[in-house]
Amino acid sequence: MNAAYRDLLRADRAANRGYTKSLLVLRWFRSCQRWRGRSDPFARCAYLALAASYKLVTEWILGIELPPSTRVGAGLRLRHGIGIVVNPATVIGRGVMLRHGVTLGNRRTTDDCPVIEDDVEIGAGAVIIGAITIGRGARIGPHAVVTRDVAPGSIVYSPRPEIREPTADPQGALS
Repeated sequence: MNAAYRDLLRADRAANRGYTKSLLVLRWFRSCQRWRGRSDPFARCAYLALAASYKLVTEWILGIELPPSTRVGAGLRLRHGIGIVVNPATVIGRGVMLRHGVTLGNRRTTDDCPVIEDDVEIGAGAVIIGAITIGRGARIGPHAVVTRDVAPGSIVYSPRPEIREPTADPQGALS
């Protein structure tokens, strides 16, 4: 096991302390990435077996789509982990937090995906699509839909809910 791989595992472990499911998924994810990066025949066979089981369990059972081909920095934090969808062309920096229901994906072509810089927190249900950059330390609120660049340290709030009060017609019925 090389030092870079150990450092990734150590950072993921520290970032997800107390989140057993997240630790399991990320360890499996990093193992897939490690075998995927090698070119010898044994490694290719090991990757295919490992990646198939990873995909079956994480996508079909746990509802987490985080492909091994995705570039992800150390210390990714997964919170709850249900309904996370990440396009393989997305780039995720160090110390990023993904909460449940997050979508990071393409907009027009298969590879026009976001770049999420280091230390970004993404709220539950947020959708970030297109060839955009989310700057270092930005915070994306729950249910926000982001389709343009976000400056470092910025906060993106979710859309303001529109609440309409019921009105009474002359005969007293609500409409």
